[in-house]
Amino acid sequence: MTQTNRPAFGTLLFFAIAFALSLYFTFAAVQGDFGLFRRAEVVAESQDLRMLLADVRADVARMENLTKRMSDDYLDLDLLDEQARKVLGMIRSDEIVIR
Repeated sequence: MTQTNRPAFGTLLFFAIAFALSLYFTFAAVQGDFGLFRRAEVVAESQDLRMLLADVRADVARMENLTKRMSDDYLDLDLLDEQARKVLGMIRSDEIVIR
C-alpha cells in the first residue's frame, strides 16, 4: 500500500476561506464607504466647501458694510445717492450713460 501526501480537504477549505476574506476586506478598505477612495472624495469636497465658505463670508462682510453705511448712525450720502438713482432709474444732468 502506498500513501500519497496530499493536503487534507479541511486545510484547503480553510486557506480558501481565509483568502476570500482577505480579498473582501482589502476591497472594502479601498472601495468601501469608509475606504481610501471615499476619503479622497471627502477631502476634495471639504476643500470645495472651505472655498465656498470663504466666498460667503466675503459676501456677508460686504453686505454688513453696506448695511452699516445705510444705517441711521452712519449715513454715507454717496451710497444713498447711488442706491436712490439705481432704484428710481434717474441720472444727474452732468452724467453720461454708457450702455
